[in-house]
Parts: sequence; C-alpha cells; structure tokens
Amino acid sequence: MESILQKLETPARAMGVPVAELMAIVEKGQTVSYDGGECLFHESTPRQWFGMVLDGEVEIVRGLHGRQTHLATLKDGALISEGILLDECAHASSAFARGKAVRVLQVSPEVFEQVKSVKPEIYFKIVARVARRIGDRLRAASDLLAGQAESAPQVTAYRTEHDSLGERELPNNAYYGVQTVRALENFAISGIPLRNFAHFVNALAYVKKAAAQANAGLKCLDGKIADAIARACDEILDGKLHDQFVVDMMQGGAGTSTNMNANEVIANRGLELMGYQKGDYQHLHPNDHVNCSQSTNDAYPTAIKLAVIFSLKDTLAAMGELRSSLLAKEKEFSQILKMGRTENQDAVPMTLGQEFGAYAGMIDSAMSALKRSAEELHELNMGATAIGTGICSPPGYADLVTRRLAELTGLPLKKAANLVEATQDSGAFAQMAATIKRAAVQVSKICNDLRWLSSGPRCGLNEINLPPMQPGSSIMPGKVNPVIPELVSQICYQIIGYDVTIGMASEASELELNMAEPIIAYDLLHALMILKNACVTLAARCIAGISANEDRCRYYVQNSIGLVTALNPVIGYERSAAIAKEALATGGSVYDLVLQKGWLTREKLDDLLSPSKMTDPRKLPT
Repeated sequence: MESILQKLETPARAMGVPVAELMAIVEKGQTVSYDGGECLFHESTPRQWFGMVLDGEVEIVRGLHGRQTHLATLKDGALISEGILLDECAHASSAFARGKAVRVLQVSPEVFEQVKSVKPEIYFKIVARVARRIGDRLRAASDLLAGQAESAPQVTAYRTEHDSLGERELPNNAYYGVQTVRALENFAISGIPLRNFAHFVNALAYVKKAAAQANAGLKCLDGKIADAIARACDEILDGKLHDQFVVDMMQGGAGTSTNMNANEVIANRGLELMGYQKGDYQHLHPNDHVNCSQSTNDAYPTAIKLAVIFSLKDTLAAMGELRSSLLAKEKEFSQILKMGRTENQDAVPMTLGQEFGAYAGMIDSAMSALKRSAEELHELNMGATAIGTGICSPPGYADLVTRRLAELTGLPLKKAANLVEATQDSGAFAQMAATIKRAAVQVSKICNDLRWLSSGPRCGLNEINLPPMQPGSSIMPGKVNPVIPELVSQICYQIIGYDVTIGMASEASELELNMAEPIIAYDLLHALMILKNACVTLAARCIAGISANEDRCRYYVQNSIGLVTALNPVIGYERSAAIAKEALATGGSVYDLVLQKGWLTREKLDDLLSPSKMTDPRKLPT
C-alpha cells in the first residue's frame, strides 16, 4: 500500500485533507485489474464506484453506436467515475483499459456515505475537489470544441475531378472524390454512412495498407507512394478522417462505392503527405495506386469480415458481462426454493439460483457458438481480384497480402483454399447471421422469463422484482413495466429479421459474385452493435438489480400439486396421487394435507423441501 500512499499525497494536499484520512477511505476499497481492451464501465450504465487509476492507462470514449470519440486518457493517479459523489446520473462515457493490464482502486459509494455521516468536513472537501476536477474537464472539452470550430475547414475553393461519366466539382476541403459524390447522389437511402461503423472504416484502412505494402514488396508500387498510402491509413486507424467516409451503407454495385470512398480519401490524404494538392492524381491515384492489385470484389468482402471480427470482440465482451451478472444471481439465489414450470404448468421444485444459472449457461453457449462461426471469417479472398482468378495482380501477391494483413491486425488470417469459390460464396456470412440470431433467441428467451417471473405484482407470479426504471403508464398510477426486458426482446426480434435478410442476400449470389454484400455488411455490423448494447443494458439496468420474493416462491412450492412428484419416493405413488386429487378438489395445499394425515412430520417434510434435497439427484428410500 506504500505506492498508493504516495499517489494519495498530491490529491490530499489539493483537498486540504490529511493523507491518513484519505488512506482510511481507500483501505475500504478494492483493487481491480483489467486486461488491455477490457471495459471498466459503459456509457449509459449506472455508476457503481469511485476510482483512481493505480497503474496503466484508461481511455475515456463516447459513442455506443459504432463510432466512438476519444475524450481523454487517464494515467496513474487520475480519478475515474468520480461523478458518483455528485449525482446519481448514469455514465456519460465509456472507459477501456488501454495497452497492457490496468489496475484501478475502487471505493463503493456506501463508504463515502459513512464518511459523510461521521466526518462531514472531510467528505465535503473531497466532493469540492471532485467538482473542481469535473469543472476542469468541462473547460478542456469546451476548449476542444472551440478549437474544432476554429479549425473547421472553410470552403474557399473547388476542384474539378472526372471519371468515365464526366466531370464534377468538389469542395476542396473534401478528401473523397468524384465517385463518392456520385454515390452520395445515387444512394441517399438509410442516412447511415460508413463512418457510423468505425470498425468497418478501420478494416478498409487495414486492407489498403496491407495491399500497398505487398505491392511495394513485389515492386508493383513505388516505395514513396506505398509509404504515403500506409501513412494515410495509419491516420485513419488513429481515428482521423472517419468523417470523410460518407457513402450510405445501403448501395448498389456490390460495394464499389465503399471501396472507392476509401480509395479516394486515402489517395487525397496521401497526396498531401507527399506535398501535393488534393486531386493531383498523376502522383497518387485512387485506382492505379491505392487500389493496385485489388478489386472491390476482394477488398470489400475482406473488410466486411475484418469489421465483423472486430465488432464481435466488443459484443462478446458485453455478453461476458451479462453472463457474469447472471452467475452472480445464481449464487445469490442458491438457497431460494421455487416451483419449476413446464408448458406454463407446475412441474417440480428447483432453486431460483438454478433458474439464473441456466440463463448464464445459455449466454455461455451463445458465446461459444459465435466464436466458432467467426473462425471461417478468417479465410480471405484477398488477391482474388475480380472473380478469383487473380487477374491484374502479380504472382505471389495473394499470399503476401494475406500475411501482411495478418501481421497488421494480429489476427490468424489465411488465404481461402479456392479464391473463385470465396469470391462468390457468402455462406460464412449466412452462418454468422444465423449464429447471431441464435444468441438473440437465447437472450430474448431470458427476457420472456424475467417478465413472467416478475409479473404482478399482486395478480401475477411475482417471484422476482425487477428494478423499477420509469413510470409505466400515462393513465394507470403506480404501474411500473419491465421496460428493459421489453426493449431487449424487441432488439432480438430485429436481429432475427436481419438473419432472414442476410439469408436472402447470401442466396442472391449469381455466378461469380454476390451483388448484395452491402446489405449483408450493414445487417451484420448493426446486429452485433445492438446485441452488444442490449447485453450491456440488460446486465446493468435489470439483472444487477433483481431481488427475490422468497416467501412467494416458497408459498408456490408448498401449495403446488407438483410437490407430490418430489414426495413420491418417500410416501409412495398411491398416497401421492390421493394427495394430489384431494388438494385439487379442496383447494388445500399438499404441504398441509401431508401433515394433517400424519404421513410425515413437519421436521421431516421441511427437510425434504430443503433446496439441497429438492434440486439434486439423491439416494431414494428403499
């Protein structure tokens, strides 16, 4: 704890608080370690702790919908999630461990409430310091916004570009070119541009950088040109120029407009890096150089596969958080006995913990299936060019570009065994869509159960309580609806629909190419994004706050006819059948009738009804 003590000295002086007082608070917290890329908390989820970065770096970003904005990087000694001391609002941004492992000291709000009641002068000095730091961050954000406004490009000139259809004028601040302009005019459909999916934009940059390096290695591209292309791609991978990827995700042409949007942006930025003006394509051309040894038909599906792999990593992390929340409830509810139900009828007893453990198992199986489906996406058709024959590419290019791409991304990528097949076959996309649908079906089944189990509260099952999130009716006072499970189920319905679309689009492949890859790309990437957000929301805003109505659960067990199945090995089939018949006829409980008839003592009956006896295989009486 010596290093922590040293880290506390500076904030203690700034607060005017003895370092020993801060240390006393810190000692009531816990140190949590995160692997690189792991999420500390998600935007829109409730704050749960006050923290300080002990080791490593934490990246603060905003954006849940495919495109993220970097806000800050927190290093050793920086406070994190400190806003929990000021209000009960949700996180306005997300935090991810950056680089190697990160350690964060986390203190619960209950600890600060104790300090507030016992030593209010210490508490309010800490709060004042937190408010000051948040004020500093707001000023920094304002300065950033002001700087962006000042540096916003002014359209003072236009340039003229041409393609095979003629000439067009473009504002000189645009990095995209004439073919992108035509796509903007032709495909004003969804209002969802490429830039909304940062992983897709980055995937395109990886493809173009790998191609440039491979072409340079094979002496098909001048080294200076290849270097400019690679540097422009690096800027894109660093989050720059994403605003220039403007083409609608829904488009005709099998992705040609997306490919050309990337080619033009990279070419024009590369020209600037070489000291030329945008549009001086005689020095670096979108087709001749950026698209060298490529066709849309290999570059585009490769970028889709990479983007899906990158997006799946985020989705799996969110599903892992949901699984952890369910496992925590399995442990919390392990001693609460309830009735299991089949076909909405009483079955046999189980624990509420087993119910939630089963849900965790569903998520785990869905995650495993997604990982398996992703394996086929690592087989690429780069080097196939137009139809898989490799026309317009040099010998050895397909193997080399695949190796370069694997090195750049750190992924175990490999060249497809048959490039002609890989260029026209969308089976891997259909498989991934079906597996995402499977995950959605499993998540929605859990949501269905949560709504049933929490139904009521007076005239339903009411075995569990979902955390109340908002008033449920504009006309019925006091009504609170299960809005989070409802939301998540609707998201799952959308994903199920995407599977249908992707299935049809995959079947639409004709002869040597599938023209419908753009809708496949959109539906896969959007499905993964909304599934990720659904899992985060379900875990943080529903599962974590669920409580059990233990008395209600036990009442159902004691009064259920299904209880006789559990007593059958002890009192025998004939007596069990008689008890069931009498309970149905009189409305009495099986539990009370067994005691009245003296067939079992209360002690023996309660022992038989203990969770350990009711929910696991056990030796039967002889």
